This record gives sequence, C-alpha cells and structure tokens, in this order.
Amino acid sequence: MARVCEVCSKGIVTGNQISHSNRHNKRTWAPNLRRVRAIVNGTPKRMNVCTRCLRSGSVERAI
Repeated sequence: MARVCEVCSKGIVTGNQISHSNRHNKRTWAPNLRRVRAIVNGTPKRMNVCTRCLRSGSVERAI
C-alpha cells in the first residue's frame, strides 16, 4: 500500500533531520492517512484519505 492520499495525492516528503550540533540525517514525513468508506460515484468504496481532506469536507463518508 502506497502511503498516498487518494483524494489530493499527498504523499511522503523527504528531507534532513538536523540535530542541535547541526548533523544531518535523512528522514521522511508521512501524511496522516485514515482508511475510510467514502461514497464514490454513488457507491461506497474503501479509500486511504488524509485527515486534511476529511476535515475540509472533500470526502463524503459512507455510514
């Protein structure tokens, strides 16, 4: 399973973790994904959606 939001395509971002002594280590930031049942084309479907899309109302939840 790719760690990508199926609505906004938000995915993993890479960068450096910088310590107090300014040493650099590679690290990743992952989106906060939730597996929810959403209505797509009138039918419920399980999708991986980030919490920002859930909060903003971009996803219609199936109950």
